[in-house]
Order: sequence, then C-alpha cells, then structure tokens
Amino acid sequence: QVQLVESGGGLVQAGGSLRLSCAASGSIFSIKFMAWYRQAPGKQRELVATISSGGRINYADSVKGRFTISRDNAKNTVYVQMNSLKPEDTAVYYCNAAVEVGPLRIERDYWGQGTQVTVSS
Repeated sequence: QVQLVESGGGLVQAGGSLRLSCAASGSIFSIKFMAWYRQAPGKQRELVATISSGGRINYADSVKGRFTISRDNAKNTVYVQMNSLKPEDTAVYYCNAAVEVGPLRIERDYWGQGTQVTVSS
C-alpha cells in the first residue's frame, strides 16, 4: 500500500504565495509521474501540473508563469510553489502519483486526501 500526504495549504491574500508538499510512502519501487490537481466548489477536478521521474514538466495554461512544480526523487516528494495567487486559484489541491509497487512493479495510481487553498481578494 502507498500513502500520499499533502501539506502546506491555507489562507492567503491575492498576490501571495504558498508552497504545497506531497510525500509518498509505502511499498514503492519507483514513482513515474507525480502531479497536482485541483477542484473548486461546483467544478470538475482539473490538472494543475505534472512532472515525470526524469523531470519533464507540464502546466495548465491557467498557472503557467505563476506555479512551479518540482520533485525530490530521493524523498518521494513533489512540491508546487504557487506565486501571484488569485481568488480563482481557490480549490482543494490533490496530489497524484503513478507508482510501481511491490516486487512485481505493478503500476498503480494513488491520490492524496487533498489540502485546501483559499485566496482572498
């Protein structure tokens, strides 16, 4: 079993910054992709950013230039630095990881429990 634990959410004023972290633990052989998603009230969950084990990165257009995703492979941890936050960034942010688990290296998808980010105007 694999667990993803997020931290770093909170309340911030527009224009401010937050850094989210997500640490994976458990029967991990390797982690391929790690990603951040978000879901605002009444809206579908949307992709924010992804990063591969080799460091290939993609961002949603809405966060390009403001958010930076990174990962520490040794710690099985992914981060997202969020700058110039806007009220429309308010959402629950979820960590996602594609993990090879166990001796058979079966790839499975895992989600964190989510962390609330609220940006006030």
